[in-house]
Amino acid sequence: MAAPTHPSTRKKKLGSYPTLLVVFSITLALVVIGLFGLLLLHAHKLSEVVRENLEVQVYLDRDLPETELLRLQQDLGQQPYVAEKNGRPQIRFVSKEEGARQLLQSTGEDFRQFLSDNPLRDAYVLKIKPEYTDTMHLHQLDRSLATERGVFEVQYPQNLFASINENLTRVSLVLLGFAAVLVFVVVILINNTIKLALYSQRFLIRSMQLVGATRMFIQGPFLRRATWQGLASGVVAALILVALLQYAYLEVKELELLRDDLRIGLLLLAVVGVGVGIGFLSSARAVSKYLKMSLDDLY
Repeated sequence: MAAPTHPSTRKKKLGSYPTLLVVFSITLALVVIGLFGLLLLHAHKLSEVVRENLEVQVYLDRDLPETELLRLQQDLGQQPYVAEKNGRPQIRFVSKEEGARQLLQSTGEDFRQFLSDNPLRDAYVLKIKPEYTDTMHLHQLDRSLATERGVFEVQYPQNLFASINENLTRVSLVLLGFAAVLVFVVVILINNTIKLALYSQRFLIRSMQLVGATRMFIQGPFLRRATWQGLASGVVAALILVALLQYAYLEVKELELLRDDLRIGLLLLAVVGVGVGIGFLSSARAVSKYLKMSLDDLY
């Protein structure tokens, strides 16, 4: 008579280390912090785009000769506050005739029908670098332009500039505050995850200590394993973030305007570095803690 068969059961080894659980937990934590990092990057890029589109109008004296206009354009192009695109200063010349056409399009009324002369002036429209759009730099810019030969008046929407700077500063501070809290929470989460995983190894650590193994010999395998786990978690989290980002770009085409591959690449490297660094340090602290504990405290 055949012996009765019993369903195979998987026995868990004593002191086994939950590698997949640790990697999964660290990956989730890194994805969360990476998503918030992407939000910060795109918010910062948005603020730069908004500031780069702010313009300063430089109205000129009447009847300036062509040579004077070219000289003034060259002088303005060499100023440090003028934005550049593809190596070219962002300066646009608006003649008084073009200004009259723009005014006609915006108001629907042609003032030239009842005025014998065009009262508008030729102007240069400058796009300003984002770092020069604060109130102090704008006042310096105004005074500098006013001393240029051939410049009649400098105009820019002061209230708009001030309002944009104030709102962007407020939003940046709020986001940075949330980021600091989030980083703290993620660090605690990863640290506790690794500490709990090493809890099952405490008797193995003590056994190695009792047979005379040195501190570095005991810590070595745990630190290497934690480093590789942090690296694996960081790489997986970076791949997930890239996939989510590409999906967002496909769904919201306008986000492409805020794309900055260099900063995104640096953020992904930082995510991997955070995974490796926290994994290594948390493992070192946990092993050190169990090495110092008495045998009674291990139970």
